[in-house]
Amino acid sequence: MKKVYAGADAALDGLLRDGMLIAAGGFGLCGIPELLIDGILRAGTKDLTVASNNCGVDHFGLGKLLDSRQIRKMISSYVGENAEFMRQYLSGELELEFNPQGTLAERMRAGGAGIPGFYTKTGVGTVIAEGKEHHDFDGETYILERGIVADLSIVKGWKADPSGNVIFRKTARNFNVPAAKCGRVCVVEVEEIVPTGSLDPDNIHLPGIYVHRLIQGQHEKRIEQRTTRKKETA
Repeated sequence: MKKVYAGADAALDGLLRDGMLIAAGGFGLCGIPELLIDGILRAGTKDLTVASNNCGVDHFGLGKLLDSRQIRKMISSYVGENAEFMRQYLSGELELEFNPQGTLAERMRAGGAGIPGFYTKTGVGTVIAEGKEHHDFDGETYILERGIVADLSIVKGWKADPSGNVIFRKTARNFNVPAAKCGRVCVVEVEEIVPTGSLDPDNIHLPGIYVHRLIQGQHEKRIEQRTTRKKETA
């Protein structure tokens, strides 16, 4: 089965529809699928629910889909670094389902493993627990969290072979692996596609069985913040 496509528009063709749930990898701007996000922007798909640690930054990454009003709801852990995210949420324009980071990662992992839900102590006694089933185990209270199964996963890798076996670079692995596995269809963008057999099987982070479509492209590689310190003098 052919997995390598010419670009984001071709790889997303036939997969997008209004109102769908998308799981997006990345943490801040590290390992975000920026080319596929731009493809969704061009497609104009709207009323999206997006499960991702955060929503990019202003005017970049998933932040572009906020600017274009294509996202209806975010399932996220963090809303900092994005003024438009906060503005839309506080004004009631954007629905937000807060998740602790570990809970969000586990919800994606569980969905990819076919586990419909799990109990966790994280969030008990806070707004996170409101409306959720509570259960006591060994004298401790837990809340039920549902696994996430997305209509589409979009993730960013470093290298892949034509079969879709993917290697992530250092911390860019972050949410990308669980996000990839929880999608009914997974599209991956990478910096380099290498010949079949050139990747060490022991170093593969995402087996090709999870990957349906694959593109290669150039990435901007922004950073969120630059911190400076006055040079110390003797």
